Amino acid sequence: MPASLLERAPLGADPDAVYEGFVEWAADQGLRLYPAQDEAAIEIVSGANVILSTPTGTGKSLVAIAAHAACLARGGRSYYTAPIKALVSEKFFALVDIFGAANVGMVTGDSSVNADAPIICCTAEILANLALRQGADANVDQVVMDEFHYYGDPDRGWAWQVPLLLLPRAQFVLMSATLGDVTDIAADLSRRTGRETARITGVERPVPLHFSYARTPVHETVEELLTSGRAPVYVVHFSQAAAMERAQALSSVKVVSREQRDAIAEAIGGFRFTTAFGRTLSRYVRAGIGVHHAGMLPRYRRLVETLAQRGLLRVICGTDTLGVGINVPIRTVLITALTKYDGQRMRQLSAREFHQIAGRAGRAGYDTAGTVVVMAPEHEIENTVSVAKAGDDPKKLKKIVRKKAPQGFVNWGEASFERLVAAEPEPLEPHLQLSAAMLINVIARGGDVFANVRSLVFDNHESRARRYELARRAIAIFRTLVAAEVVTVSPPDASAVANRPSGVAEGRLATGEQSFDGPRIRLTVDLQPNFALNQPLSPFALAAIGLLDPEVETRHGGAAADAPGSAGSGHYALDVVSVIESTLDDPRPVLSQQQFLARGEAVAAMKREGIEYDERMELLEAVTYPKPLDELLAQSYEVFASSQPWIRDFELSPKSVVRDMFERALSFAEFISTYTLARSEGLVLRYLSDAYRAIRQTVPSEARTPELLDIIEWLGELVRQVDSSLVDEWESLINPVLDPTAPVVPPAPASVLTNRRAFLVLVRNELFRRVRLAALQRDDELNELDPDVDWSAALDAYFDEHDEMLTGGPARSPRLVAVDETDAAASGLWRVEQTIDDPAQDHDWRIRGEVDLAASEAEGAAIVRITEVVRL
Repeated sequence: MPASLLERAPLGADPDAVYEGFVEWAADQGLRLYPAQDEAAIEIVSGANVILSTPTGTGKSLVAIAAHAACLARGGRSYYTAPIKALVSEKFFALVDIFGAANVGMVTGDSSVNADAPIICCTAEILANLALRQGADANVDQVVMDEFHYYGDPDRGWAWQVPLLLLPRAQFVLMSATLGDVTDIAADLSRRTGRETARITGVERPVPLHFSYARTPVHETVEELLTSGRAPVYVVHFSQAAAMERAQALSSVKVVSREQRDAIAEAIGGFRFTTAFGRTLSRYVRAGIGVHHAGMLPRYRRLVETLAQRGLLRVICGTDTLGVGINVPIRTVLITALTKYDGQRMRQLSAREFHQIAGRAGRAGYDTAGTVVVMAPEHEIENTVSVAKAGDDPKKLKKIVRKKAPQGFVNWGEASFERLVAAEPEPLEPHLQLSAAMLINVIARGGDVFANVRSLVFDNHESRARRYELARRAIAIFRTLVAAEVVTVSPPDASAVANRPSGVAEGRLATGEQSFDGPRIRLTVDLQPNFALNQPLSPFALAAIGLLDPEVETRHGGAAADAPGSAGSGHYALDVVSVIESTLDDPRPVLSQQQFLARGEAVAAMKREGIEYDERMELLEAVTYPKPLDELLAQSYEVFASSQPWIRDFELSPKSVVRDMFERALSFAEFISTYTLARSEGLVLRYLSDAYRAIRQTVPSEARTPELLDIIEWLGELVRQVDSSLVDEWESLINPVLDPTAPVVPPAPASVLTNRRAFLVLVRNELFRRVRLAALQRDDELNELDPDVDWSAALDAYFDEHDEMLTGGPARSPRLVAVDETDAAASGLWRVEQTIDDPAQDHDWRIRGEVDLAASEAEGAAIVRITEVVRL
């Protein structure tokens, strides 16, 4: 068995031995170093910084491995950073395979694994906040920054610049396929670290790319690429909707043979396509067509990536998400447009964006060449087709009415294509920001605070004008922090001034633990270790939860939430959820659909009331998505911000996603269907996962009532049953799959019956769903759910006795649900009974049913059959 990399480059080995050991280890893996890789490895073991700007497919990942090995051999601590958590996670598991689980850790904003390991994988923001808090004293000996072109991102670029400014002891390895001119960055890095900085760039791509411009319709272009042996083809779009439409359009094309279909079916095996989008995806992948975009569930994306890696998908329709470092072999990239919407306007692609996408074509070890095809605009394609049909007939040619570009179209054409192919990536522009959280982290570092802040503000990569803008921003933030008494400024210590060392001039701040004759600046609060990393609004959430009274219950819930002086809606557990949700990032597609549905219902109600059109339109402006506790949270936020002004860096956003699902007793699939979110399943699941972790991490044990614990368990089980990807990854770490031909089937999530508390909540939700529909007198929906029950007759009888059926907090209390498990072992059934909450509190009506345990386990949900609705 070949020696491991750690054995070939052990602790204490000299640079030459580390280099030779790495080369030998690479050879054992069947890898021969390219000249650029070899040069980078030599520079790294020699202690130099390296800026590696080489095309995709030139093995930057192998250079990163060499860097980590060299740092370990020196007894140092190495950080690997990437722009997205998925890439951080992918690199974590890859490095564990090479260096062992004990030597590799992962830190993200909401969790950490083996955080004291000598190799840490994290996002750039994690490292940037560490640098702000600890500065030159940070235990960071090496930084490997992947996808370094994010340095130029207007919103996130600060996190790529800050470590370069504040970690002078570290060796830096900066990598990207599209950096452009980095002369200034290299010079500044050498100045700060005292190391030579090697720039390795302009390397010839080992798998050459062939570019072409197509004026044939997309389906014809794809068919030609397939028949000419240039698959797999990645068809790039700049919206998820367009990617799905393309997959549907191509499903009529014969992409794979019968044998290939059988191979795909065998590889998929028993993979669980449990959602509406999943069933659509199943149809596509069985036809040899993949779909890949950020809105998909992680397990669906992984399925597509794995099938592609095995060469089973010949076409993938997606967005440019595959341009962010995910390792999928693609022979041809077909770019459907040279314009994209950047959140503000439609514009042409930059050279960097174009080459980042094009670089996915042709992977070393898979292809001898890659192909990049750019489609002409649709109107140009239609004109070309019309000319071709006319042939050489002058009369027909004369009759052609050439189509023009649509109004507002941002034009591109063959000249744009040729310009982008020849263009070098634009120089990276710095985008340093300064927030209250950043300033607090710098102050928390201690030492010479004034000098530390001044250095950050004036000794950076920004322009002179921008530096003065940052200085004004720092002064304004500092004054706010002082006014709020978060920071105190005290006169210099008299004894320190008297004992000022010779050579330190009067009026000058010296470095060290304290200033000699300058003001002393310090925080008055203790910051949590992960301040500004994990849920920055958590301190506010804690304070807001303290305003809620677990003992307060109102009869009807919801409507009382906005009453003056009210501290909640009368349902404490759901109010806690609402506080947490207000601190999370907005899932914009969800909120947009909630607002759309709310406005549709409002219009229907206004029409029934006879309100005129103009008035309806005016009233409709005030209708938005649900915002529980909006007024209470806004008032609390202002009070909290008056003493903790840094909180204003982060926007409070009341919303109801978890609460909405729970109150409506919706499953994940039903929530997706209700709000037409099939293209955003992954986004919804990420939000639910974030909410689950935030509730668990933020709400103190003394604030957790039994009802809140029920919700926490329900939410966690819901996430696990929808997509157990994280569990799968840990399982693969413990028990790696050695057979590359094994079916692409992740381990099934644990039985839904295992977590009894969560399962009981699922059962109660199924019962309460009937209560809610009954209260709204939706007979048709109830009869569809329970065809063996005469719901219409039951509701007529109930409403003959009672004016309404209550659905507030008390109505869904666990105390109104009875579960009989006495013969569960023999029958496989639970007998359940839901008491209906009526205004008179007679509690004389019951909904009775059975829970099918075997069916529930198979479906990963509570399968409840209602048997009768009776009056006692």
